[in-house]
Amino acid sequence: MRPVGGREMLGKVGHAALTLLSLLLLWQEAAAIEVPLDPKIQQDLKQPPTIIKQSVKDYIVDPRDNTIIIECEAKGNPVPTFSWRRSGRLFNIGKDPRVTMRKRSGTLEVGFRSGGRPEDYEGEYQCFATNELGVALSNKILLRVSKAPLWPKEVLAPVQVTEGSSLVLPCNPPPGLPPPLIFWMDSNMIPIHQDRRVSMGLNGDLYFSNVLVQDAQNDYSCNARFNFTYTIQQKNPFNLKFQTTEPYNDTSYNASDPFGGRKVAETPPSFLSPEGSGSSKMVLRDERLLLECIAAGLPTPSIKWFKRGGDLPAQKVKFENFNKTLKILSVSEEDAGEYVCMADNRLGSIRHSIDVQVKAAPYWLDKPTNLVLAPEENGRLVCRANGNPKPNIQWLMNGEPINKITETPTSANREVLGDTILFRGVQIGSSAVYQCNASNQHGYLLANAFVSVLDMAPRMLGPKNQLIKVIMNNRTFLNCPFFGSPLPELRWFKNGQGSGLDGGQYRVYVNGTLEIKRARKEDEGIYTCVANNMLGNAENQVQLEVKEPTRIIQAPTHQSVLRGSKASFHCKVVSDPSLPTKVTWTKDGERLDLGWRLKKDEESLTIPSVSENDEGIYTCTVKSEIDQDSASARLTVLEDAFLNPSVFSALPPDRPDPPIDLDLSDPSARSVRLTWIPGNDRRSPVTEFLVQFEENRWEPGRWQDLSSFPGDLNSVILQLAPNVNYQFRVIAINSVGRSQPSQPSPRYKTTAAPPDAIPRDLRGWGSDKDNMEITWEPLRDLEKNGPNLQYNVWWRRKDSGDDWTNVTTSETKYVVRYTETYVPYEIKIQARNELGSGPESNIVIGYSGEDKPADSPSELRVLKVGSTRANIHWKPVDLSSVQGEFKEYRLYYWRESSLVPGLVVSKEKKTTGFYTTVPEPSGILKDLVPYSKYKMFMVVANSRFESLPSNNVEFTTAEGVPDAPRFFRINRRSLDTLYLEWDKPLEPNGILIGYQLVYQRVNGSRLGPQQIETFRPNVTHFILRLPDRSARYKFNLSALTQVGTGEVYAEESPHFTNEAHIDQRSRGGKYPSPGFLTGFTKYLVRDKKDLPLDPVDQKDQDGSFDYQNGSSVRDRNENENSSDEDNKPLQGSQTSLDGNVKESDDSLVDYGEGGDGQFNEDGSFIGQYTVKKDKDETEGNESSEATSPVNAIYSLA
Repeated sequence: MRPVGGREMLGKVGHAALTLLSLLLLWQEAAAIEVPLDPKIQQDLKQPPTIIKQSVKDYIVDPRDNTIIIECEAKGNPVPTFSWRRSGRLFNIGKDPRVTMRKRSGTLEVGFRSGGRPEDYEGEYQCFATNELGVALSNKILLRVSKAPLWPKEVLAPVQVTEGSSLVLPCNPPPGLPPPLIFWMDSNMIPIHQDRRVSMGLNGDLYFSNVLVQDAQNDYSCNARFNFTYTIQQKNPFNLKFQTTEPYNDTSYNASDPFGGRKVAETPPSFLSPEGSGSSKMVLRDERLLLECIAAGLPTPSIKWFKRGGDLPAQKVKFENFNKTLKILSVSEEDAGEYVCMADNRLGSIRHSIDVQVKAAPYWLDKPTNLVLAPEENGRLVCRANGNPKPNIQWLMNGEPINKITETPTSANREVLGDTILFRGVQIGSSAVYQCNASNQHGYLLANAFVSVLDMAPRMLGPKNQLIKVIMNNRTFLNCPFFGSPLPELRWFKNGQGSGLDGGQYRVYVNGTLEIKRARKEDEGIYTCVANNMLGNAENQVQLEVKEPTRIIQAPTHQSVLRGSKASFHCKVVSDPSLPTKVTWTKDGERLDLGWRLKKDEESLTIPSVSENDEGIYTCTVKSEIDQDSASARLTVLEDAFLNPSVFSALPPDRPDPPIDLDLSDPSARSVRLTWIPGNDRRSPVTEFLVQFEENRWEPGRWQDLSSFPGDLNSVILQLAPNVNYQFRVIAINSVGRSQPSQPSPRYKTTAAPPDAIPRDLRGWGSDKDNMEITWEPLRDLEKNGPNLQYNVWWRRKDSGDDWTNVTTSETKYVVRYTETYVPYEIKIQARNELGSGPESNIVIGYSGEDKPADSPSELRVLKVGSTRANIHWKPVDLSSVQGEFKEYRLYYWRESSLVPGLVVSKEKKTTGFYTTVPEPSGILKDLVPYSKYKMFMVVANSRFESLPSNNVEFTTAEGVPDAPRFFRINRRSLDTLYLEWDKPLEPNGILIGYQLVYQRVNGSRLGPQQIETFRPNVTHFILRLPDRSARYKFNLSALTQVGTGEVYAEESPHFTNEAHIDQRSRGGKYPSPGFLTGFTKYLVRDKKDLPLDPVDQKDQDGSFDYQNGSSVRDRNENENSSDEDNKPLQGSQTSLDGNVKESDDSLVDYGEGGDGQFNEDGSFIGQYTVKKDKDETEGNESSEATSPVNAIYSLA
């Protein structure tokens, strides 16, 4: 295939190449959408055509077939329709009765049962698959009919030959399609014997380096086998007639004197094929290279091969036809060069040079792939191919050259830059199929890649309402596969409450999976995942149950018992009560058939009368539906004591004895045979032998593992490294453990050789702006293979066309000096020693050093600020000024202060990076603290340096919802009241306007109706009267700002079991022991926000908090500016379950005085009791009840 409009296309590509690199560097694209294979999605998803099956480019068919099938299959939605072109013109299938197209397919069937010739349908075919979204193309399929022409009739006269002279019998087979396979036989169909003297060339001719009289005993016939038609054609045979004056005596022939004592003149070598001293050959990359040298001469010359400027690649080159043919199966560019064959005998030698040029049909470097984008997204198609000569790239859209397509409104969103098409802000309706055609004189490549613009509301792909059971403390994953375009944002919620789950115990992956790092009982519940984009939302639920693990708490133990006695193995199991379990037993890894002999109950296995067959390893396995556990023990059966009294001294299995009598044999360059005699296995069969080695040059005295072998072997071949003085030892291993090592073997030294290994981790990097350090990992001691190890290092400027510069060094680093700043180099390396050179490494790309960026970002500004996010914009730098690898634009920002009066914050600097090369870059700064003042500046960074900073910018974040209260305590001050106390949030994220308390009564597994209390911002406690003494409640407390409700602090009222010991009528005497009460306190740990430094809380006159000058919770009783009105709920709130405010007459809360009677935190009493005061005498107390010793006991704060 040739590009349409090639000259015009080349002109555009040449012009675009000047700006392609800079445009691509400034390009920022969205990640292409990956469409899932879910059948529901695929059914509703419109998709341009894609060719999924087609015939080969060069399609040869058998003329005897009744039907020719030309394949073309495609998929798409709507289902594609198909059309064909033949030799560049529309192929009207309906007008040809012999041609049909398969249903829902583009495959053609051409039938000849009713007449017609396959030759009439030879030509070039191309398939087009079309639907409303675009057109996909197949390759151009060249259809040809196989041909097996007859050999021309000819009468061959006898060939006159002279003994000792050379001879060539031509074959000249008829041209076939595909070419026939050639071989030589005599008229009796016996193959002609071939050797160094007589052989067939690549062209099919039969070559005689010198002729013997006995060659005339055969005739010689060339045969051609045509594989497609399964026919063999034979050329008329050649007969040889000798011109000699001396009679030939059959009885005098022998191999050492083939001429029977006759005097035949010897001749020096001369080339029969190829002729002359030099020739050239062109071969395509990845094809087979065959070079041939056939020489005449007497004695028969031998052939040797060389490559000028280097060694023949030993791992790729094979020699055939008695060394006359050099073959490389898959040629690459490095195989090009001058190959030399030398023919020599005792009269002299000659050489022939063959200049091998490796060209290449186009091959892919970066094949374009399908692109699915959402509206307004950016993307690109890349088509990179290489070849020799370099291929021309042509783009087509829906089968038409893209530069000849009429401009449409969507064309403005598309720009062709050589091998790349850029799409900006794509729109619905701009879907199409693009074709990339890469071609040169040796062939072409054609690839289809569609661009589909898709908008779709979120969909859930997984099963609905799954029940997931997991084991406690295990890492757990809850899956929520979803799809939508644009790509939806996904959040997880638990039990329908709170903000999204992410951070701490939870982690949300981009594919929608929620990870719970360590599942606990409190993690049970219903988890909801919600996917949202601009077109809508979708949700799914997963119910999680956390179970206790299944464990074996009493495992079976090893036993040695007498034959005929009883053996028992115990296996006691505990598991989650809700999970049924099953216990199974196996013996030596196979399921145990209990039968009538063995007895099994819930916790044991019993063998009443053991025999020798019962000996083995018994394993108990317990399984539940989600986990399992197992334990094993060995049973050893001892002989009857009456038959063998020594049984009483019998021991359990033990480690085996070490092997003995190590012997070395069959030595070779890189291997030796090691044989040993196994020791006593000590009642446990040997399962493995470990062979270790020690060498006395690099690490003398250190034994290292070499190889392991099965326990039934005692003679093995050891693979060794060159130039090492080895000795060996063997360790036997059974089920109990390892034996002691054997005595060492005699030493065995291998011969030296060139290195086999390539130095690893080759890299080039700059330690300064004008150098490049080339470093590599040195060969290990056992890889050196010989003395005087050195390294050949090559480098050259990438894409410069310069010759390689090289150096030989024994170090592991070489510094190239006086380089330009940050330029790429090609680097390769090779190890060598005194015996020769090892293989060369692949070429790697390194870079010289970096310098400080010359320019700084400018015009840094904030355009939109929320409570936790800010949109920032800036003017970028010219990437050439980065003077190194562009890493990112790095933003430094810090929290300067909080807008909440008196809140002290940390001013620690933070950084975030933005990798973007677009002309007008922007980014989103996340995880900011609401209601705060921030400062920031930006630099541009390469791998080593940062630029000078940009302009400084200040901005403030909006008010947000507050964090959870700092603490939330529930204390029981009496049998019929609960005292709730809390503190303000560490981060109010705005001006607090109050608190909201939501609580429900707990009755077993049921919850009562919700009750709601709201409080002023300076109220931090609440008294709840209980309808009865056994009542328990769940509480959810949150702080409020103008934005809304903040993070919830959840708590439950504590259990009390000794309530009967409280005497409500007690007014004095000893206070109750604190041991009978239980306090319950939880603390909320925050890890993502700046924490205030030493905040204290005192309310102002307007009910707000001062975060700097106030008193703590325990000092509130001394606040004389409070009034009883401050402690009342806001209007419309409830004060108790029955709606009454009055307190019990004989409640203990009215006794005591705040300053005299107190308890330490450990419950010890401080001060003395005081008499009860009237309520109107208690002034300045913010709390609605006085402090008493009993109150302090119940607080346990």
